[in-house]
Amino acid sequence: MKKIVFLVLALSSTAFAQNSPTEPAAAAPSNTDTRNDIRYNLNPSGTHYVKATFLNQTWLRLNNSNPGTTVLGDPRDETFDIGLRRTRMQLFGQLTDRVFFYTQFGMNNFNRLNAFPGYNNNGTPSNRKVAAFFHDALGEYEVHRKGTSFVRFGGGLTIMNGLSRFSQPGIGSILTMDVPVFAQVTVDQTDQFARKLSVYSRGQVGKLNYRIIVADPFPIETNGAVPPALGANSTFAQRNHRKQFSGLFIYNFFDTEDNTTPGYMTGTYLGRRKVLNLEAGFINQKNATWRREGADTTYSALNLWSVAAYLDMPINRVKGTAVSSYLGYFHTDYGRGYLRYNGLMNPASGTTQPLPGVGGTQGNAFPMFGTGNVVYAQAGYKFRDGLLGEQGTLLPYASLQHATYDRLQGGMNVWNLGVNWLMKGHTGKLSLNYENRPIYQASTTANLLAPSGRRGNWVLQYQVSI
Repeated sequence: MKKIVFLVLALSSTAFAQNSPTEPAAAAPSNTDTRNDIRYNLNPSGTHYVKATFLNQTWLRLNNSNPGTTVLGDPRDETFDIGLRRTRMQLFGQLTDRVFFYTQFGMNNFNRLNAFPGYNNNGTPSNRKVAAFFHDALGEYEVHRKGTSFVRFGGGLTIMNGLSRFSQPGIGSILTMDVPVFAQVTVDQTDQFARKLSVYSRGQVGKLNYRIIVADPFPIETNGAVPPALGANSTFAQRNHRKQFSGLFIYNFFDTEDNTTPGYMTGTYLGRRKVLNLEAGFINQKNATWRREGADTTYSALNLWSVAAYLDMPINRVKGTAVSSYLGYFHTDYGRGYLRYNGLMNPASGTTQPLPGVGGTQGNAFPMFGTGNVVYAQAGYKFRDGLLGEQGTLLPYASLQHATYDRLQGGMNVWNLGVNWLMKGHTGKLSLNYENRPIYQASTTANLLAPSGRRGNWVLQYQVSI
C-alpha cells in the first residue's frame, strides 16, 4: 500500500510540473455569491484574497437516557440540556496564484458537563474555559491548473483523509441535523477531533476528484482519557506506531464540487449545483490496534474501505425545489472484537450499569464504531423557495445507519427523522431532529452484547453561519 501511494504522488508531481507556473488560480465558483463575505481582496480581480467565516450551532435537547444513567451523581431517566455542538471560526485565503492557506479555530460539544471534574478526563479536573483549539492549520501549493482541473500538494493539521465524504464533512451545509460520526473512524482516539498531522495531494483531473494522504496519527495516550487495558478485544495500540495511508476517489458525472477548502465536502448545495458522484475510499495503518491472546500480544491493521453514491440536484430551478441523497457501504476492520460506544455531546456523566469490555454507555451513547460492516443512507427534499413567505422554506430528511458489528447480536439500526427550516439557506437554519437508537446488555454468549430495547432523543438546533 505504501508503494502505491508514493507512486501516485510521484506520477502526479512529474506529470504536472511541466505546466506554466503563471496559470491563474480559479476564482470563486460562479454560483457562490461573495458580496456578503467577510473578505479582503489582495488583487483587483479577487482571485487573491483572505476570507473569514463564523459558525455556531446551539442545541436544546430532551434525551431518554440509557439504563443506569447518572448526571453529576444523580440517577436520570431523562435529561434536558442546552449546549454548543460546534462553534467555529475559519481564516483562509489564496495568497498568490499558487499559494493557499487554511486555519480553523473553535470548540465542540460544550455543555454544562465540560466543567465537571472527572467527566472528560477520567479523574483529571476539566476546565470549561479551555475548550477551544485549532482544528486545522495547513498550507498548499498548486502545481497545475487548467480550467476546472488542478493538482495541489499540502501539509499540516488537517481533516483530509480517505474513506468517504462524511469522513471530512463541511459541517455548515449538513443535510441532516448532524453528520454520521461513525465515518470519522478514529475521532478523538488517534486524531484531534478527526484531524491529523498529514501531507497530501488533492486535485480534480477531468471528471475525477482525488485526495491521497499520508498521516502521522497521535498516540492514543494523548487523547485525554486513560487508555483501555490490553485485553481479549482490540483497542488502539500503545506500541509499534506506524504511519496511516488513505485515499478517496470521486467520479463526477455532472457538475464538479466546490474544492476551495481542503478536505471539507458539502452536505447539500440546496439545488445550486447538479451533482451525481460515485466514490471509493480507504484507510490503512499497520499495527493500529492490539489485543491479548493468551500470553501473547497480537497486532492488527486498521483496514477500512467504502463505496458510495451521492446525488444532490435541483428538480425545478425556477421554484427552487431540490433533492439530496446518499447511499454508502463501509467495511470497518479495526481488529478482532473492537467496539466503541459514543454519544454526541453526551448529556450524562456516568452509569450504574456498565457493560463488559466497552466504555461510555451512559446518556445517549450507542455502539457507534466497531469491526464489521455499515450501510448508511440519507435523503432529503427541499420545498420551493418562499414556501413560508419571507420566512424561508423547509427541507425534511431521514437517515439510517445499519451496522453488523462482530460483537453485537444481529444488526444494529440507528435512524433519524427531521426537518430543516431554512430561514436563509444554511446561513440561518433551525433544525428539529428525532433520533432512535438501540440499547444493549451482556449476552449469554461470551463477548457478545444482546439488544434489550431502544431509546430516543429530540434535538432543536439553531445554526448561524456566514
